[in-house]
Amino acid sequence: MTPGRGRVSNQVRKLREAAAMTQAELGERVGATRQTIIAIEAEKYAPSLELAFRLARVFARPLDAVFRFHEA
Repeated sequence: MTPGRGRVSNQVRKLREAAAMTQAELGERVGATRQTIIAIEAEKYAPSLELAFRLARVFARPLDAVFRFHEA
């Protein structure tokens, strides 16, 4: 049996706005472009594990408080 594709959701926009940070500022802090942050917030792009950890660290949250994986 082959697992189906899942979906990754996130709290990046909510956490970024609560921190009064722009998408460009967040991108600069984690080494990503503003366009990448936009795509992550829109849930059109699931970040690499390394980038996901960097984002969670900026918000001082555990990884699973920022990102969720939903089974298909």
